Amino acid sequence: MEHQIDGTAIRSKAEFYDAVAAALSFPDWFGRNLDALYDCLRDLSWLPAGEHVLVWREPEVFEHADPAGYRAVADVLMDASEPGRLTVRLSPR
Repeated sequence: MEHQIDGTAIRSKAEFYDAVAAALSFPDWFGRNLDALYDCLRDLSWLPAGEHVLVWREPEVFEHADPAGYRAVADVLMDASEPGRLTVRLSPR
């Protein structure tokens, strides 16, 4: 199942957390920090079984606005990826 994030308006970690929570239907207990992001990405028990693909379109908008924040989020996304369960694709313009 594919889940998309429109990165054109993401310029901060807070905005990314809102976007990823909506894309992956995170539960209300999502803590909106890097540790909670990792935990939710590794769980996904609230979604149907099977592989999930998270496609982040235009991540460079966040990267240009907040390079350190972008790197932190991108590192968590890559660390949480697991073949057959969660694939993350960064899709630049």
